[in-house]
Amino acid sequence: MTVEFVSRPDVTRADAGLVGAGTWDVGTPERGRRAVEAVRAAWRARPWPHPGLLSYSVYAGENGRTLFHYAQWTTGQSYQDFVREGRDERNAEIDAAVPGIERLGPHTYELYRSSSPGGAEPGCVVVVDVEFDGADKARQRDWVDGVFEALGTDPAPAPGGLAGHFHVSTDGRRVLNYAEWVSAQAHIDALAAPGDGIGSRTPQWERVRTYPGVTGGGVRRYTPVLTLRPGEGG
Repeated sequence: MTVEFVSRPDVTRADAGLVGAGTWDVGTPERGRRAVEAVRAAWRARPWPHPGLLSYSVYAGENGRTLFHYAQWTTGQSYQDFVREGRDERNAEIDAAVPGIERLGPHTYELYRSSSPGGAEPGCVVVVDVEFDGADKARQRDWVDGVFEALGTDPAPAPGGLAGHFHVSTDGRRVLNYAEWVSAQAHIDALAAPGDGIGSRTPQWERVRTYPGVTGGGVRRYTPVLTLRPGEGG
């Protein structure tokens, strides 16, 4: 299969059984641009690596030094096959072009719930990481369900949010929200509105913010820069 370049992944596609997500620290905006071009060249020069890989996307961090990577797979086995057989060759070419990239993660996830099937093209992807103090798959889902209750009862939801795609990690310790926004400024404005973060001052949002067992996390804004998927060619 050949490689096709598209504008963004279909985050809610039903055949994506696993998602790999991680961050590269590239140091500077210039090195980030070079790394994106190295990714583009390394993938364009080779056939699509595995039929179980559905899409691979790269996003540039607002801080200028990070790249977020999001890959959809049919199964965990297809992901393991790629890690074992197809990743090192591409990474070696990228590292030769941009030495010293620090790779953080990746973690593997399953998509649990989405607030919208999508539609409008996002100008910004906000990645929200939530970490828990131990493995508990029921707790992951309960926290996400609490967010949906808070969203559904918010008297003044923030404008500019297009969709939230909540992923639970396969190790039971993390939640990742891949949130689509019309722009970075819309997300900045939502954070600056009355309340503590995104969301009004309601009991439902307070339960989310004070949920027991949450030990860490973070919020980062990214711009979509590159999405690859298998093409129709030979």
